[in-house]
Amino acid sequence: MNQASPPPPDPGTARVRVLRVGVCGTDLHAFAGRQPMIRYPLVLGHELAVEVVELGPDAPPNAPLPGTLCTVVPYLSCGDCVACRRGLTNACVQLKVLGVHVDGGLTEFLNLPADLLVPAGDLPPEQVALVEMLAVGEHAAVRAAPEPGEPVLVVGVGPIGLAAAAALKRRGVRLALHDVSQERVAFAAARGLGTPVKAGDEDLEGRVAEAFGGELPRLVVEATGHAGSMVAAPALLAPGGRLVLVGHTGGALPFDNQTLHRRELTVLASRNATPSDFANVLAGLRDGSVDVTGWVTHRAPLEDVPAALPAWVQRPAGLVKAVVEVA
Repeated sequence: MNQASPPPPDPGTARVRVLRVGVCGTDLHAFAGRQPMIRYPLVLGHELAVEVVELGPDAPPNAPLPGTLCTVVPYLSCGDCVACRRGLTNACVQLKVLGVHVDGGLTEFLNLPADLLVPAGDLPPEQVALVEMLAVGEHAAVRAAPEPGEPVLVVGVGPIGLAAAAALKRRGVRLALHDVSQERVAFAAARGLGTPVKAGDEDLEGRVAEAFGGELPRLVVEATGHAGSMVAAPALLAPGGRLVLVGHTGGALPFDNQTLHRRELTVLASRNATPSDFANVLAGLRDGSVDVTGWVTHRAPLEDVPAALPAWVQRPAGLVKAVVEVA
Protein backbone atom coordinates (compact mmCIF):
# COMPACT_ATOMS: atom_id res chain seq x y z
CA MET A 1 0.00 0.00 0.00
CA ASN A 2 1.30 3.43 -0.92
CA GLN A 3 -0.35 6.84 -0.52
CA ALA A 4 2.42 9.03 -1.94
CA SER A 5 1.41 11.36 -4.77
CA PRO A 6 3.26 10.70 -8.04
CA PRO A 7 5.07 13.46 -9.93
CA PRO A 8 3.26 15.27 -12.77
CA PRO A 9 2.55 12.97 -15.73
CA ASP A 10 5.29 12.50 -18.30
CA PRO A 11 4.66 12.80 -22.04
CA GLY A 12 2.17 10.20 -23.21
CA THR A 13 1.00 9.37 -19.68
CA ALA A 14 -1.94 10.30 -17.48
CA ARG A 15 -2.31 10.89 -13.79
CA VAL A 16 -5.25 8.91 -12.41
CA ARG A 17 -7.08 8.72 -9.12
CA VAL A 18 -7.55 5.12 -8.03
CA LEU A 19 -11.16 4.35 -7.07
CA ARG A 20 -11.31 0.57 -6.62
CA VAL A 21 -8.79 -2.29 -6.70
CA GLY A 22 -9.80 -5.91 -7.15
CA VAL A 23 -7.79 -8.32 -5.01
CA CYS A 24 -6.47 -11.17 -7.14
CA GLY A 25 -5.10 -14.55 -6.11
CA THR A 26 -1.74 -13.23 -7.26
CA ASP A 27 -1.99 -10.48 -4.62
CA LEU A 28 -2.91 -12.95 -1.88
CA HIS A 29 -0.07 -15.30 -2.84
CA ALA A 30 2.33 -12.34 -2.92
CA PHE A 31 1.27 -11.19 0.54
CA ALA A 32 1.75 -14.74 1.83
CA GLY A 33 5.20 -14.97 0.22
CA ARG A 34 4.18 -17.64 -2.28
CA GLN A 35 4.38 -15.65 -5.53
CA PRO A 36 7.76 -16.31 -7.23
CA MET A 37 7.40 -13.50 -9.79
CA ILE A 38 7.27 -10.72 -7.21
CA ARG A 39 10.23 -8.96 -5.64
CA TYR A 40 9.69 -6.46 -2.84
CA PRO A 41 9.51 -3.55 -2.27
CA LEU A 42 6.46 -3.41 -4.54
CA VAL A 43 2.99 -1.85 -4.52
CA LEU A 44 0.42 -4.54 -5.36
CA GLY A 45 -2.78 -4.11 -7.35
CA HIS A 46 -3.50 -4.67 -11.05
CA GLU A 47 -7.32 -4.91 -11.22
CA LEU A 48 -8.16 -1.23 -11.32
CA ALA A 49 -10.99 1.26 -11.65
CA VAL A 50 -9.57 4.77 -11.99
CA GLU A 51 -10.59 8.33 -12.82
CA VAL A 52 -8.39 10.41 -15.11
CA VAL A 53 -7.10 13.51 -13.31
CA GLU A 54 -4.57 15.00 -15.72
CA LEU A 55 -3.07 14.19 -19.10
CA GLY A 56 0.62 14.67 -19.70
CA PRO A 57 1.97 16.42 -22.81
CA ASP A 58 1.79 14.55 -26.11
CA ALA A 59 -1.00 12.29 -24.88
CA PRO A 60 -2.57 10.18 -27.66
CA PRO A 61 -5.37 12.00 -29.52
CA ASN A 62 -7.93 9.48 -28.26
CA ALA A 63 -6.75 9.55 -24.65
CA PRO A 64 -9.66 9.73 -22.20
CA LEU A 65 -10.24 13.22 -20.84
CA PRO A 66 -9.97 14.22 -17.18
CA GLY A 67 -13.00 13.01 -15.25
CA THR A 68 -13.38 9.83 -17.30
CA LEU A 69 -13.90 6.56 -15.44
CA CYS A 70 -11.60 3.89 -16.87
CA THR A 71 -10.45 0.36 -16.46
CA VAL A 72 -6.75 -0.29 -16.94
CA VAL A 73 -4.99 -2.80 -19.16
CA PRO A 74 -2.18 -3.53 -16.66
CA TYR A 75 0.24 -5.17 -19.10
CA LEU A 76 3.22 -3.05 -20.11
CA SER A 77 4.42 -4.37 -23.46
CA CYS A 78 7.47 -3.26 -25.44
CA GLY A 79 5.73 -2.88 -28.80
CA ASP A 80 8.73 -4.18 -30.76
CA CYS A 81 9.20 -7.89 -30.02
CA VAL A 82 7.96 -10.74 -32.19
CA ALA A 83 4.83 -11.12 -30.04
CA CYS A 84 3.96 -7.41 -30.06
CA ARG A 85 4.45 -7.15 -33.82
CA ARG A 86 1.80 -9.87 -34.19
CA GLY A 87 -0.61 -8.11 -31.84
CA LEU A 88 0.07 -10.57 -29.00
CA THR A 89 0.87 -7.86 -26.49
CA ASN A 90 -0.31 -10.16 -23.68
CA ALA A 91 2.64 -12.44 -24.50
CA CYS A 92 5.26 -9.70 -24.95
CA VAL A 93 8.78 -11.05 -24.51
CA GLN A 94 9.55 -8.20 -22.09
CA LEU A 95 6.11 -8.01 -20.48
CA LYS A 96 5.78 -6.22 -17.16
CA VAL A 97 2.53 -6.28 -15.19
CA LEU A 98 1.39 -3.57 -12.81
CA GLY A 99 1.48 -4.81 -9.24
CA VAL A 100 3.62 -7.81 -10.21
CA HIS A 101 6.79 -6.52 -11.87
CA VAL A 102 6.30 -2.76 -11.30
CA ASP A 103 4.32 -0.77 -8.74
CA GLY A 104 0.56 -1.21 -9.03
CA GLY A 105 -2.62 0.45 -7.90
CA LEU A 106 -2.95 0.08 -4.11
CA THR A 107 -2.38 3.80 -3.80
CA GLU A 108 -4.41 7.00 -4.14
CA PHE A 109 -2.83 8.35 -7.34
CA LEU A 110 -0.90 6.70 -10.14
CA ASN A 111 0.79 7.76 -13.39
CA LEU A 112 0.11 5.38 -16.27
CA PRO A 113 0.64 5.27 -20.03
CA ALA A 114 -2.50 6.90 -21.42
CA ASP A 115 -2.97 4.14 -23.99
CA LEU A 116 -3.58 1.62 -21.18
CA LEU A 117 -6.75 3.43 -20.08
CA VAL A 118 -10.07 2.12 -21.41
CA PRO A 119 -13.17 4.30 -20.82
CA ALA A 120 -15.84 2.42 -18.89
CA GLY A 121 -18.82 4.73 -19.38
CA ASP A 122 -21.30 4.83 -16.53
CA LEU A 123 -20.59 1.41 -15.07
CA PRO A 124 -20.19 1.29 -11.26
CA PRO A 125 -16.53 1.56 -10.23
CA GLU A 126 -16.77 -1.77 -8.39
CA GLN A 127 -17.71 -3.54 -11.62
CA VAL A 128 -14.96 -1.71 -13.50
CA ALA A 129 -12.43 -3.12 -11.01
CA LEU A 130 -13.50 -6.63 -12.10
CA VAL A 131 -12.91 -6.04 -15.82
CA GLU A 132 -9.30 -7.28 -15.88
CA MET A 133 -10.27 -10.51 -14.12
CA LEU A 134 -13.19 -10.99 -16.50
CA ALA A 135 -10.93 -10.25 -19.48
CA VAL A 136 -8.58 -13.07 -18.43
CA GLY A 137 -11.56 -15.43 -18.52
CA GLU A 138 -12.68 -13.96 -21.83
CA HIS A 139 -9.24 -14.57 -23.32
CA ALA A 140 -9.34 -18.20 -22.16
CA ALA A 141 -12.67 -18.60 -23.95
CA VAL A 142 -11.24 -17.04 -27.10
CA ARG A 143 -8.31 -19.45 -26.96
CA ALA A 144 -10.70 -22.36 -26.44
CA ALA A 145 -12.83 -21.41 -29.49
CA PRO A 146 -15.86 -23.41 -28.27
CA GLU A 147 -18.76 -24.36 -30.51
CA PRO A 148 -22.35 -23.66 -29.39
CA GLY A 149 -23.68 -26.66 -27.52
CA GLU A 150 -20.21 -28.14 -27.01
CA PRO A 151 -19.71 -29.95 -23.66
CA VAL A 152 -17.17 -27.98 -21.58
CA LEU A 153 -15.75 -28.51 -18.11
CA VAL A 154 -14.24 -25.70 -16.00
CA VAL A 155 -11.91 -27.02 -13.30
CA GLY A 156 -11.37 -24.51 -10.51
CA VAL A 157 -14.12 -21.93 -9.95
CA GLY A 158 -12.28 -19.27 -8.06
CA PRO A 159 -12.52 -15.77 -9.58
CA ILE A 160 -10.65 -16.66 -12.80
CA GLY A 161 -12.64 -19.87 -13.22
CA LEU A 162 -15.85 -17.90 -12.66
CA ALA A 163 -14.73 -15.40 -15.31
CA ALA A 164 -13.95 -18.20 -17.76
CA ALA A 165 -17.30 -19.88 -17.05
CA ALA A 166 -19.13 -16.60 -17.65
CA ALA A 167 -17.32 -16.10 -20.97
CA LEU A 168 -18.02 -19.68 -22.06
CA LYS A 169 -21.68 -19.46 -21.02
CA ARG A 170 -22.09 -16.44 -23.30
CA ARG A 171 -20.95 -18.68 -26.15
CA GLY A 172 -23.76 -21.17 -25.58
CA VAL A 173 -21.80 -24.22 -24.41
CA ARG A 174 -23.00 -27.01 -22.13
CA LEU A 175 -21.03 -26.26 -19.00
CA ALA A 176 -20.07 -28.33 -15.96
CA LEU A 177 -18.03 -27.17 -12.96
CA HIS A 178 -15.55 -28.92 -10.69
CA ASP A 179 -13.70 -27.61 -7.65
CA VAL A 180 -12.51 -29.12 -4.38
CA SER A 181 -14.59 -26.38 -2.72
CA GLN A 182 -18.27 -27.25 -2.95
CA GLU A 183 -19.01 -23.73 -1.70
CA ARG A 184 -17.42 -22.28 -4.85
CA VAL A 185 -19.23 -24.71 -7.12
CA ALA A 186 -22.55 -23.92 -5.45
CA PHE A 187 -21.94 -20.19 -5.86
CA ALA A 188 -21.28 -20.56 -9.59
CA ALA A 189 -24.14 -23.01 -10.17
CA ALA A 190 -26.59 -20.71 -8.37
CA ARG A 191 -25.78 -18.06 -10.96
CA GLY A 192 -26.46 -20.36 -13.86
CA LEU A 193 -22.80 -20.81 -14.79
CA GLY A 194 -22.90 -24.60 -15.05
CA THR A 195 -23.86 -27.98 -13.63
CA PRO A 196 -21.87 -29.15 -10.60
CA VAL A 197 -19.82 -32.31 -11.00
CA LYS A 198 -20.94 -34.70 -8.29
CA ALA A 199 -18.76 -34.44 -5.19
CA GLY A 200 -16.51 -37.34 -4.25
CA ASP A 201 -12.94 -38.41 -3.59
CA GLU A 202 -12.66 -41.09 -6.29
CA ASP A 203 -13.34 -41.63 -10.00
CA LEU A 204 -13.38 -37.98 -11.06
CA GLU A 205 -13.35 -39.09 -14.71
CA GLY A 206 -16.54 -41.07 -14.18
CA ARG A 207 -18.26 -38.23 -12.32
CA VAL A 208 -17.35 -35.75 -15.07
CA ALA A 209 -18.73 -38.10 -17.73
CA GLU A 210 -21.91 -38.49 -15.69
CA ALA A 211 -22.39 -34.71 -15.71
CA PHE A 212 -22.53 -34.87 -19.51
CA GLY A 213 -24.78 -37.90 -19.84
CA GLY A 214 -22.02 -40.49 -20.00
CA GLU A 215 -19.40 -38.89 -22.26
CA LEU A 216 -16.36 -36.81 -21.38
CA PRO A 217 -16.26 -33.17 -22.53
CA ARG A 218 -14.48 -32.00 -25.66
CA LEU A 219 -13.05 -28.97 -23.87
CA VAL A 220 -11.57 -28.51 -20.38
CA VAL A 221 -10.56 -25.10 -19.06
CA GLU A 222 -8.19 -25.57 -16.10
CA ALA A 223 -8.16 -22.56 -13.78
CA THR A 224 -6.75 -23.89 -10.52
CA GLY A 225 -3.06 -23.15 -10.95
CA HIS A 226 -2.48 -26.36 -8.98
CA ALA A 227 0.12 -28.58 -10.64
CA GLY A 228 -1.57 -31.83 -9.65
CA SER A 229 -4.93 -30.74 -11.03
CA MET A 230 -3.35 -29.43 -14.23
CA VAL A 231 -1.50 -32.69 -14.87
CA ALA A 232 -4.65 -34.72 -14.21
CA ALA A 233 -6.83 -32.65 -16.56
CA PRO A 234 -6.09 -34.50 -19.84
CA ALA A 235 -7.74 -37.64 -18.43
CA LEU A 236 -11.01 -35.68 -18.24
CA LEU A 237 -11.13 -35.06 -22.01
CA ALA A 238 -12.79 -37.00 -24.78
CA PRO A 239 -10.62 -38.03 -27.77
CA GLY A 240 -9.79 -35.05 -29.94
CA GLY A 241 -10.43 -32.67 -27.05
CA ARG A 242 -8.72 -29.42 -26.08
CA LEU A 243 -7.22 -28.45 -22.74
CA VAL A 244 -6.81 -24.74 -21.99
CA LEU A 245 -4.50 -23.91 -19.09
CA VAL A 246 -5.49 -20.50 -17.78
CA GLY A 247 -4.10 -21.17 -14.32
CA HIS A 248 -0.32 -21.29 -14.08
CA THR A 249 2.26 -22.69 -11.72
CA GLY A 250 6.03 -22.69 -11.45
CA GLY A 251 8.12 -25.56 -12.72
CA ALA A 252 7.45 -28.45 -15.08
CA LEU A 253 4.14 -30.22 -15.67
CA PRO A 254 4.77 -33.94 -16.32
CA PHE A 255 1.80 -34.81 -18.53
CA ASP A 256 1.22 -38.46 -19.35
CA ASN A 257 2.21 -38.79 -22.99
CA GLN A 258 0.07 -41.90 -23.50
CA THR A 259 -3.07 -39.96 -22.57
CA LEU A 260 -2.16 -37.03 -24.79
CA HIS A 261 -1.17 -39.21 -27.72
CA ARG A 262 -3.83 -41.92 -27.52
CA ARG A 263 -6.63 -39.32 -27.31
CA GLU A 264 -4.91 -36.92 -29.76
CA LEU A 265 -5.42 -33.98 -27.42
CA THR A 266 -4.55 -30.33 -27.94
CA VAL A 267 -3.02 -28.39 -25.04
CA LEU A 268 -3.24 -24.59 -25.09
CA ALA A 269 -1.99 -21.95 -22.67
CA SER A 270 -3.90 -18.73 -22.05
CA ARG A 271 -1.98 -15.73 -20.74
CA ASN A 272 -3.48 -12.49 -19.47
CA ALA A 273 -5.78 -10.73 -21.98
CA THR A 274 -5.76 -8.44 -25.01
CA PRO A 275 -7.43 -5.04 -25.52
CA SER A 276 -10.19 -6.73 -27.53
CA ASP A 277 -10.94 -8.97 -24.54
CA PHE A 278 -11.35 -5.87 -22.36
CA ALA A 279 -13.67 -4.33 -24.96
CA ASN A 280 -15.80 -7.50 -25.10
CA VAL A 281 -16.12 -7.63 -21.32
CA LEU A 282 -17.12 -3.97 -21.09
CA ALA A 283 -19.74 -4.51 -23.79
CA GLY A 284 -21.07 -7.52 -21.90
CA LEU A 285 -21.32 -5.61 -18.63
CA ARG A 286 -23.19 -2.81 -20.39
CA ASP A 287 -25.72 -5.05 -22.15
CA GLY A 288 -26.19 -7.36 -19.16
CA SER A 289 -24.82 -10.52 -20.79
CA VAL A 290 -22.04 -10.43 -18.17
CA ASP A 291 -23.66 -10.33 -14.73
CA VAL A 292 -21.36 -10.03 -11.72
CA THR A 293 -24.08 -9.39 -9.17
CA GLY A 294 -22.95 -10.74 -5.82
CA TRP A 295 -19.41 -11.60 -6.93
CA VAL A 296 -17.84 -9.01 -4.61
CA THR A 297 -18.29 -10.45 -1.13
CA HIS A 298 -15.60 -8.62 0.86
CA ARG A 299 -14.61 -4.95 0.88
CA ALA A 300 -12.13 -2.80 2.78
CA PRO A 301 -10.99 0.82 2.58
CA LEU A 302 -7.37 1.38 1.60
CA GLU A 303 -6.27 2.22 5.13
CA ASP A 304 -7.60 -1.13 6.40
CA VAL A 305 -5.81 -3.29 3.82
CA PRO A 306 -2.90 -4.28 6.16
CA ALA A 307 -5.47 -5.71 8.57
CA ALA A 308 -7.75 -7.23 5.91
CA LEU A 309 -5.16 -9.06 3.80
CA PRO A 310 -4.10 -11.64 6.44
CA ALA A 311 -7.75 -12.66 6.83
CA TRP A 312 -8.35 -12.84 3.06
CA VAL A 313 -5.22 -14.98 2.60
CA GLN A 314 -6.91 -17.60 4.79
CA ARG A 315 -9.84 -17.72 2.30
CA PRO A 316 -12.63 -17.32 4.88
CA ALA A 317 -16.00 -18.93 4.24
CA GLY A 318 -18.03 -16.92 1.76
CA LEU A 319 -15.07 -15.18 0.13
CA VAL A 320 -15.51 -14.97 -3.62
CA LYS A 321 -13.94 -11.63 -4.55
CA ALA A 322 -12.51 -8.85 -2.40
CA VAL A 323 -12.26 -5.23 -3.48
CA VAL A 324 -10.34 -2.34 -1.93
CA GLU A 325 -12.20 0.98 -1.84
CA VAL A 326 -9.68 3.77 -2.36
CA ALA A 327 -11.54 6.97 -3.26
